[in-house]
Amino acid sequence: MGLFPTSKQEEVDTSPHVSDEVKTTTCYMCACRCGIKVHLRGDQIRYIEGNPDHPVNKGVLCAKGSAGIMQHNSPARLQKPLLRTGERGSGEFKEIEWEEALEMATGWLGEIREKDPAKLAFFTGRDQSQSLTGWWAAKFGTRNFAAHGGFCSVNMAAAGLYSAGGSFWEFGEPDWDLTKYLLMFGVAEDHDSNPIKIGLGKLKSREGTKFVSVNPVRTGYSGIADEWIGIRPGTDGLFVFSLIHELLKAEKIDWDYLTRYTNAPWLVIQDQGAADDGLFVRDAEGNTLCYDAISKKLTSANNPDAKPVLAGEYTLPDGRKAVPAFHLMADRYLDPQYAPDAVAEQIGYSADNIRRIAAEIAHVAFEEEVELDVAWTDWAGRKQDKMIGRPVAMHAMRGISAHSNGFHTCRAIHVLQMLLGSIDVPGGFRHKPPFPRPCPPGPKPAGHDSIANTPLPGMPLGFPTGPEDLLVEADGTPKRIDKAYSWEYPLSSHGMMHMVIHNAWKGDPYPIDVLFMYMANMSWNSSMNVQGTIKYLTDKNEDGSYKIPKIIYSDAYNSEMVAYADLILPDTTYLERWDAISLLDRPICSAHGPADSIRQPVIKPDRDVRPFQDVLLDLGARLGLPGMANEDGSPTYPGGYSDYITNHERTPGVGPLAGWRGKDGDQHGKGDSNPDQLQRYIDNGCFWSDEFTAEQSYFKFANRSYLDRSKEMGWIPSADRIVMHIYSEYMQKFRLAAQGHGDVQPPDVLRSRIEETFDPLPIWYMPLEEKAFDGEDYPMHAITQRPMHMYHSWGSQNAWLRQITAQNRLFINDVTAQKQGIADDDWVWVISPHGKVKTQVKLMSGVNPHTIWTWNAIGKRKGAWGLDEKAPEANKGFLLNHIISELLPPRKDGYRYSNSDPVTGQAAWYDLRVRLEKCDALEEEVTMPMMSAVASLPNAPEQMAVLRYGADFPEANSPVSQEIKADSDTQTTMPTNEELLGEKS
Repeated sequence: MGLFPTSKQEEVDTSPHVSDEVKTTTCYMCACRCGIKVHLRGDQIRYIEGNPDHPVNKGVLCAKGSAGIMQHNSPARLQKPLLRTGERGSGEFKEIEWEEALEMATGWLGEIREKDPAKLAFFTGRDQSQSLTGWWAAKFGTRNFAAHGGFCSVNMAAAGLYSAGGSFWEFGEPDWDLTKYLLMFGVAEDHDSNPIKIGLGKLKSREGTKFVSVNPVRTGYSGIADEWIGIRPGTDGLFVFSLIHELLKAEKIDWDYLTRYTNAPWLVIQDQGAADDGLFVRDAEGNTLCYDAISKKLTSANNPDAKPVLAGEYTLPDGRKAVPAFHLMADRYLDPQYAPDAVAEQIGYSADNIRRIAAEIAHVAFEEEVELDVAWTDWAGRKQDKMIGRPVAMHAMRGISAHSNGFHTCRAIHVLQMLLGSIDVPGGFRHKPPFPRPCPPGPKPAGHDSIANTPLPGMPLGFPTGPEDLLVEADGTPKRIDKAYSWEYPLSSHGMMHMVIHNAWKGDPYPIDVLFMYMANMSWNSSMNVQGTIKYLTDKNEDGSYKIPKIIYSDAYNSEMVAYADLILPDTTYLERWDAISLLDRPICSAHGPADSIRQPVIKPDRDVRPFQDVLLDLGARLGLPGMANEDGSPTYPGGYSDYITNHERTPGVGPLAGWRGKDGDQHGKGDSNPDQLQRYIDNGCFWSDEFTAEQSYFKFANRSYLDRSKEMGWIPSADRIVMHIYSEYMQKFRLAAQGHGDVQPPDVLRSRIEETFDPLPIWYMPLEEKAFDGEDYPMHAITQRPMHMYHSWGSQNAWLRQITAQNRLFINDVTAQKQGIADDDWVWVISPHGKVKTQVKLMSGVNPHTIWTWNAIGKRKGAWGLDEKAPEANKGFLLNHIISELLPPRKDGYRYSNSDPVTGQAAWYDLRVRLEKCDALEEEVTMPMMSAVASLPNAPEQMAVLRYGADFPEANSPVSQEIKADSDTQTTMPTNEELLGEKS
């Protein structure tokens, strides 16, 4: 009996009827690609939860993932193929049928392929199916293909793959179970979010651990760090070099690890001016050589019985001198310019603290080593009875990558890890399969020739190892429209998506006929210099034709980019299609073993839309592309993408999915196609995973059991050991070309740029845009990042996620703001050398005093994304991209380089410098610039003022449900998607 027995007790249903059916699939709300369970009631999504059996998230699901319901029911969803009727940018379209759209696209593309396939620029955004799109581009014959990595993560990928055989980002992770000291650089919260949160939870729950975050902004992960180092943007490399300086001085180095697993003992020729200066000493068979301390002779670096030295000068048979690579590295970083006292002011962190961090790292690495009683055999057949690890782990992401010095900074972090012996060891940073791979992994980029109706001989993206691999003309000018793999950006292994539109508009190096893009919001938040990009998309020749003649665009939503295309091919949402999250692409593995997954259609589209992957294969068949059309012209994959996933083989026995291969589904990694493969995935929760044995789990670069298994799975071409590169001979080859050696040399105007930036050891230089402008005129750094609950632009249209963040502010250090007379909620102008934007401020203490920052992709253009024109995103939200330039200031001859890393072409988003001016009290409190609204699309859903999704779902046992059933005037059928969007305004 309750305290008030006369009062009516509330009836609480503790086990409500949630759904009629539950289907598993894979989330698409960020790059984690977590396993999810989708609860369905009739033909509607009722609830999304994490799949506890899934290897990525183990049931954990973030706000983004749960809000997938609203992503699926977004009023921004495209409804039908569209053909532009007004001027580009107006948003004026007419609906057309799919057959007309596909015939038109086939005609445009077929005409190009018959003449010059390179006249097609095919660039995709965050589609997570780049193995398919890259393969399609290769079969079409265009070298002009890339995805979003060139403005997102190529610094990370290239630096890791040329140094350690793997990389940060989603391709490796700290040993969350055993690490005792985690140093995290520039990691925002929207990438690999759930695995990192799970890992940090493990780390923080153990005694004797420390988590140090190096980031100009203290949000998210940094907010729970034991120590936050609010570094000045772009100076992380100096901080790392100073740590290396201190470790070298104290000789806190894992000498055995360096000798066994890196190229530190390899001899480097010292013969200034010679064509082979700085290259490794090799024998007649091409084996690199070291100096054996026992025999006192040169010997092969592959000789497991040698005892290589790491320092000293040695005479070669021809009388020249050579020194070990470690010797060169130690000479460089022991230089006083890298001492803590020399770098402290530049990075904004005291010399005493730098020394303390170095001492802490050294203590944990060498005084608290991890020892596992796990026997293993190394590459040379040597038996090891234990696994000994250095429990210091490091992780890094876009805060390092998005600078023009980011490649070398990331390489520096890998060198620091090698010195400590903490890569792929217990307690250290661990590779996720299919990594590690050789440094670099190959293949080379294809596309030297563009031949009518002819596929490329390989894939359009790859890894150059010397000047001969560049895609350049005889005079050294670029062959690709984005200038990737040119002398300007030689190692641009992800392409340069941020330069495609500018270069196509300018016709530099040549004009194109068709720009074909997928999920790439290049007229807004994925573009530097938004207003300039809009000009490039809409600019015309004297005869009235557009400078970029034809633009085909595919997306699921009415993003800002839709208005600038000529032909729209509407995509489905991720809950309405098949997908393969493949080991050939961006794997979802953990370091514990391989895994891949699928998406299955859990609900049918209620619009006239088609999955882009299906459309791409259809276009390939219509065009007669090899591998997509049979000899009789019929489609090779008539069932679309699901057919491709099941039956396509990239190499014999290796397809998009590794699980349940072979006719009986009893093979993994390699095997024949299995017609029941997708059903096997569905039966298993839409994923496949396998764990390494204890013996295979660490030292993968030199572990015989792992190397054999990696080869069997098709991840590496041979089971040879993988040597990590402290010193990069590949970089030196480019430098030698700049010095006048070799058959392929850069244009004279680029020689000094190559020689300065292609150092075989990591270097630090001031970010290029920062160096170009007066620091007194633009004294502050400005950076953006995305909130944990949103991912790129997708999340900021989402009705549920908008309730968390519908307006972004400019965050300023409170002390810095006080000095400038700026208070909370003031409006200010943020002024860069390229323009200005007006916004509202918020003060905080957790930001570097010389840095301002904001959330990206919150600000929207009016008329886009199905949002009301009065939405705060379009009136008080703002976009820093308006004042970021895609070009650096002109050099002496007037030419302007891309605002990118000169090694990899990575877009330098975070090099922006600005000043602040407080707005006049009479100025209108709306963001500027304010662009005109784009027109509504034909038959677009009406704007909704209030969202009441789920309000009409009847609960089986509730009184409300009974009332509904008893009332004949009440709707008893499931509401339509449109009705579920909310009340009309």
